[in-house]
Amino acid sequence: MKVLNYGSLNYDYVYEVDHINKPGETQSCQARNVFCGGKGLNQSVALARAGVLVYQGGLIGEDGQLFLDICQENGIDTSYLGRTEGPCGHAVIQLDKKGENSIMIYGGANQKQTPEHIAQVLENFGEGDILLLQNEVNGLKDLIDQAWKRQMKIILNPSPWNDVLKECDLEKVSIFLINEVEGEQITGKQKPEEILEEMERFYPDAQTVLTLGSQGAIWQGEGRQIRQEAYPVKTVDTTAAGDTFTGYFIAGLTENIPMEENLNRAARASAIAVSRMGAAPSIPLRREVESWTNF
Repeated sequence: MKVLNYGSLNYDYVYEVDHINKPGETQSCQARNVFCGGKGLNQSVALARAGVLVYQGGLIGEDGQLFLDICQENGIDTSYLGRTEGPCGHAVIQLDKKGENSIMIYGGANQKQTPEHIAQVLENFGEGDILLLQNEVNGLKDLIDQAWKRQMKIILNPSPWNDVLKECDLEKVSIFLINEVEGEQITGKQKPEEILEEMERFYPDAQTVLTLGSQGAIWQGEGRQIRQEAYPVKTVDTTAAGDTFTGYFIAGLTENIPMEENLNRAARASAIAVSRMGAAPSIPLRREVESWTNF
């Protein structure tokens, strides 16, 4: 089983502020930091640090050498990571004093995928391989359709939720990884139990992982649910919390470990990540997760 993460790579410009700006408001920030991130890169780093050989798909721009360096440092295979003209994608992130964030994304190279490049990448994968997708690159419909034809297992983190996803055949997705906001956007429901009920009705053959921030996460599939409580930690930065959970969760799937154990390990990894600053830099190594007792 091979794991291909076809996703975004962004430079994250993180501005530390007192609170998230309201419409029309101007405020000074306490600090600015620049990190490498993007859901694609973050989730690949999490997979790699969890011990999975992951292949990174997508595109970087002329200023993307740092992403190649980080992938190499983490053992991420970049054989299917292409280069294109123009800049990489970037994100502008407001980070408040409680560790909560608000994120705006500029697509850059992430929005320059072509059907030809997608086909060239996917021809190297087949039945039983995992394709991990988010919604920060273009060509999502093509990626889902081609992976389905190749009998790959499609895992989708539908973030950000927009009209692009409405054009995709989401019944081809094997596992949805969503938070409460995305759950409401997909189902029109707000309560976790109602979101999960609707997800099962919409996509009866798929599993769903609903992350609930400080309230933990719920896995649903095979006619049952498992709830995982969050580990209480001092929150510094939540930017990579969901991506860390995703990477460790998928790592557990590749190892065929029991779902309860898998969710618990993913929650521990996510707790460590939110206690640190930055996106990719905050993601813990597997040995840190296994030895972590700070709860």
